[in-house]
Amino acid sequence: MQMPQSLQSRDDPGGEDAAPDEPYQTLSSRTIWRSPWYALREDRVRFPDGSEGQYTVVEKAASVYVVPVTHDGQLVLIRNYRYPLGRWLWEVPAGGVLPGAAFDEMAHRELLEEAGGQAESLEKVAEFYTMPGIGTESAHVFLARGVTLGQPQPEAGEAMERHLLPVEDVLRMAASGEIEDGLSALAILLCAPRLQMSKKSGEDRNLTGA
Repeated sequence: MQMPQSLQSRDDPGGEDAAPDEPYQTLSSRTIWRSPWYALREDRVRFPDGSEGQYTVVEKAASVYVVPVTHDGQLVLIRNYRYPLGRWLWEVPAGGVLPGAAFDEMAHRELLEEAGGQAESLEKVAEFYTMPGIGTESAHVFLARGVTLGQPQPEAGEAMERHLLPVEDVLRMAASGEIEDGLSALAILLCAPRLQMSKKSGEDRNLTGA
């Protein structure tokens, strides 16, 4: 499988005990099910111990996660109803990347659709794999600053509400587990140093009257 270029550039541990580059050998591969959102691939593989068996892989496009902050320092969260769980969850705006689209383009799009937001600046913060044991999806986290809010434009079938909360409250919610969507919580915590630095810079400006 092809991984994002920036995730290919990990340092090679090297040394005599380094793991082989390809400990699994793919003997055959076929797609057994496909939807507009993801597909299931069934591979026949030879495992590292020499035995053979099946490995089912979830093929899913990359996704973007946007942590949006308004001009007055409020963080925008989405209250999203998740049908498989039958529950409302706190989340950040997020969505899959369309074929051929740039990650930053999709971040702007998801911010507009789910929060009605437009950002003055967008910073790529991190990227990681979401389910490396069973699937191919990578997540790309962006911090959106100077966000102005208009009317959200959710897709058909989505049930969500927009909320504005103080940054420190959202950081506490992510750290305490109150934000139960793990990827949203991770996106927020990855942005935490930048959020705290921005808050301190704003406080310093207020003290100096700048």
